[in-house]
Amino acid sequence: MIQLQKKGRLRREEDCFIAEGVKMALEAPTEHVLQVYMSESFEREKGLPEQLENLPCEVVEDRIFEQMSDTITPQGILCLIRQFHYTLEELLKKESPLLLVLEDLQDPGNVGTIFRTAEGAGVDGIILSHNSVDIYNPKTIRSTMGSVYRMPFLYADDLQKILKMLKKEGICTYAAHLDGQNTYDREDYRGGTAFLIGNEGNGLSSELTVGAQRRIRIPMEGKLESLNAAVAAALLMYEVHRQRS
Repeated sequence: MIQLQKKGRLRREEDCFIAEGVKMALEAPTEHVLQVYMSESFEREKGLPEQLENLPCEVVEDRIFEQMSDTITPQGILCLIRQFHYTLEELLKKESPLLLVLEDLQDPGNVGTIFRTAEGAGVDGIILSHNSVDIYNPKTIRSTMGSVYRMPFLYADDLQKILKMLKKEGICTYAAHLDGQNTYDREDYRGGTAFLIGNEGNGLSSELTVGAQRRIRIPMEGKLESLNAAVAAALLMYEVHRQRS
């Protein structure tokens, strides 16, 4: 369990991840939960939540649970969960889908926040470059606040290939870029739409920028050179939500 918290390679090999805390445990899809662990004090004070009663559960000493946990103040419950696997076809199954394409995002909090906001804005799926942070990183999992259970996503080795496939499906790809032709609120997003969001420090690569069908910009005052990736993604996603509402 300690190694699964620390090593992405092991999580991939074992095809599972750890979700900590009461909220994450209660929202976990039971068909994906492999094992529930509780500390002795949690079991004594609160007992096994009703939603998890039919799942394998092990109670461990508090000191052991603290070693298993990735947090400074463990809540006393965590779940071992089988990873999720989606296909591009599943992300595209709706008419006029709304997608996010994330290139090399490295901050777990940013990616988790994007997942959480994407669920709220009605996004149909998220595609991440293979160099992006591991969604199953414990910090990323926590910052999704449960959205990782419900937001379809996949990692792609070749985003250029993905852009060509999206174009073939009639989905317009928009690069969030300082050199955008229009501000983000001057485009029509009622058809199939995919937003390209780049690395926190470097932005989108030139290759992906050129591959996008359109460039859009978010106006900024003062001396800012860029916005936080999760904030930029939120503005774009909710503009689509506004238009489609």
